[in-house]
Amino acid sequence: MSEEQKVNYGKLDPSLLEVLACPVTKESLVYDEKAGELISKKAKLAFPVRDGIPIMLIDEARELD
Repeated sequence: MSEEQKVNYGKLDPSLLEVLACPVTKESLVYDEKAGELISKKAKLAFPVRDGIPIMLIDEARELD
């Protein structure tokens, strides 16, 4: 992937992890900086982070195996 095609995930403010919760399970999330996603292990969902903003919509989440 070229430099121009890369998505700007941005940095997620670490203090957000303290207040954010999975909208399905209401449990804490894990930030995968490389993938630019917030992971809900129990729900097996990955929520995208775009330009440093977590997108916590279930319709936007990616299912994990």
